[in-house]
Parts: sequence; structure tokens; C-alpha cells
Amino acid sequence: MRQAFLLSLLSLTMGYSQAPDTPQEIKRERQLESAGHMLHYALPAAAGLSTIIVGDGEGTWQFVKSFSANLAATYTLKFAFNKPRPEGATDGLAFPSGHTSVAFSSAAFIQRRYGWEYGIPAYILAGFVGYSRIEGLNDRHDVWDVLGGIVTGIGSTYLFTTPYMEDHMDLTFSQQDGYYTIGFVYKF
Repeated sequence: MRQAFLLSLLSLTMGYSQAPDTPQEIKRERQLESAGHMLHYALPAAAGLSTIIVGDGEGTWQFVKSFSANLAATYTLKFAFNKPRPEGATDGLAFPSGHTSVAFSSAAFIQRRYGWEYGIPAYILAGFVGYSRIEGLNDRHDVWDVLGGIVTGIGSTYLFTTPYMEDHMDLTFSQQDGYYTIGFVYKF
């Protein structure tokens, strides 16, 4: 009796886990994947445009280098690992997630160059891109693929990006016990 109960419970759970998605679930997953795909383009555009708006020529060059290094590392790893996508999809390789690495490379650039106040929202949006790659309509990646994309994106950006300094020179004055000092500081 106990074996029959366990067997029926097992068959019910297997049937539930393999049930096809409802039309509402398909619509939600399609929208999720579409939003993640759009953000995968919007984040690098925001990172690149931020350097132009601020007039940060050095930042523009650093973004180009870090973004290029990220793409090179991502595709080198994809072909080195040659990991197929989950659920048998044949439209590319899975590890690391390219969408996630691009999003996190852009977020890391914004954070590293311009500070955490701009970086936190960028990282939240990049996290959404990673989530959309796991939970979207076609389940393009698993958690390890997305984590690989995060590490690749952030790592490649930190190699080439330095914090933005609006003022490179500083002149200081101080007085103590009747003595006056003038200091000159140059940051590079």
C-alpha cells in the first residue's frame, strides 16, 4: 500500500513538473525575455553616453577597452567550454551568458567610473538581465551560465576602468601655531 501511494505521488509530481506552460505563463516569460534583451542594449548605451555627456574622453576610451575585453573573454570562454544551452536549444552556446556579461560589464563600468550612487541602479538592472536569461521563455541559461557572465563582465571591466576624477589638482592652505603652509596635490 505504501509503495502504491509513493508511486502515485511520484507520478503526480512528475506530471506537474512537466506540464506545459499556460498562455499567461508564456506571455509573461516572453515579456521577461524581451525586457532583458532590451536592457542588454540599454546598459552599454547608457555607460557609453555617460562618458560623452560628462565630457570624459578618458572614460570613453576605458569603456571601449573594457567592453571589448569583455566580449573577447565571453566568446573565448563560450568556445572553450562548448556548453550547450539548457533544454536542447541550438541557437548558441551557454557558458558564460553573453547578455549577462554585457549588462554587468556596463554596470561595473558605471559603478567603478562614477561611483556607487549610479552603480547600484545599474547593477539592479543588470541583475534583471541575468534573471531574464534563466526565467525567460526559452530558458537560455542556468544559474552557472549567468554567474559566469557576471564574473566575466565585472572582471574585464575592473581591469581597464579607474574612478573618474573631475579635479586632478588641489591647492590647500593651512595655519597652525602662527605658521602657514601651502600644499599642492596632483592626482593621476
